[in-house]
Amino acid sequence: MAYQNAYAAYQKTNVNTASQGRLVVLLYEGAVKHLKAALNLFDMNDKLKPGDIEQFGVHLQKTQAIITELQVSLDMEKGGEIAKNLMALYVYFNEELMDASIKQNKNKIEVILKMIDDLAESWRIIANSTANAPAAKVQSVLNIQG
Repeated sequence: MAYQNAYAAYQKTNVNTASQGRLVVLLYEGAVKHLKAALNLFDMNDKLKPGDIEQFGVHLQKTQAIITELQVSLDMEKGGEIAKNLMALYVYFNEELMDASIKQNKNKIEVILKMIDDLAESWRIIANSTANAPAAKVQSVLNIQG
């Protein structure tokens, strides 16, 4: 129990002290984690066991909540074409995850996971390249509302 409390405190500190770019990366990493967990519930025949359906839904709902958080963080005025493209991707992700949840479609989840994982890597590069920049510069580069 003490380990869990220490880990939770570490995670909270990690989030509270992260730059805006790092927060975006943490959101993407959370989405990847939940998508992988959902995929791990499928058996060798790409089916879910009845006892795993609820947990499957929980992982997809958490992923959708993360994607929604990414959506609301976009600055559509300053973000220009990049923000518009990200918004379209986020809408697509949530629609596909809704469909994957209803149909228990492993392939759709794998496609979304690949795309989100690629985006996470891009944001890691951006966050690292702006790590020592002033907050206003980071905000401008990432097109995120303050």
